[in-house]
Amino acid sequence: MNEHVLKKRGIISLVKLRFGYDGRHRTVLNDLSLEIPPGAITAILGPNGAGKTTLLHVILGLLSPRAGQVLLDGQAQASLSRREMSHLIGLVPQAEYIPFDFSVLEYVLLGRSPYLGMLEMPSEEDYRIATDVLHSLSLSDLQHRAVTELSGGERQMVMLARSLAQQPRILLLDEPTSHLDLSNKSRLLRVLRQLAGRGVTVVFTTHDPEAAIAIAHYLILMREGRTLASGSLEDVLTTDNLIATYGTPVRLVHVEDRPVVLLDEITL
Repeated sequence: MNEHVLKKRGIISLVKLRFGYDGRHRTVLNDLSLEIPPGAITAILGPNGAGKTTLLHVILGLLSPRAGQVLLDGQAQASLSRREMSHLIGLVPQAEYIPFDFSVLEYVLLGRSPYLGMLEMPSEEDYRIATDVLHSLSLSDLQHRAVTELSGGERQMVMLARSLAQQPRILLLDEPTSHLDLSNKSRLLRVLRQLAGRGVTVVFTTHDPEAAIAIAHYLILMREGRTLASGSLEDVLTTDNLIATYGTPVRLVHVEDRPVVLLDEITL
């Protein structure tokens, strides 16, 4: 990633966000401010319970903050219609309940919904986009299978396909590698690199430093609803920062010029 890309700021701007779920005293996001650069891959790294998923849902508008502001491409999120939001931003969740026996192709076509009118059926162009996405992810052989019959890894890739059919400028992914074997993980990371190469802003959460190291240009470290550090991967990925993030002894070493995170102590 060129340095000038990392110096651009603000396709997603978060200003002093505070969020807590009703009935809970603990604040999940606490005065969180961030700038996420356009056209880059940003990894939000932190332990379980850090507030990563909640942050994605606030960015997407599924949750409303108690205080603070979300700006998307310089516009207040609250000023955008649901259709405008759907054109701009897409989400690949960790899991999704699917109540009907959609075929894979029918499910991926749901990503075209923001472009259709009320009761309007998908056009030939919508079908072309959906089938092209399936082909690009090597999922064409699954297009007539029921989504409910897929394995966890296959479902994860099909959820990605649906979001890509939406053609968003910003793609959010919540723990996208958590259900994938090594082959599908490699395929997904390759697709995310390609998307960033075409100017799509990719933001993904993970608790796995290796996933962040593999493709991220920009890194955000979170713990207990706060940002501990943010910046280029090279600047933020340090032993001290990782210890502060995970609260456990780790070491950052380099193997063949590639950073690798190791547990410093293992007690049985």
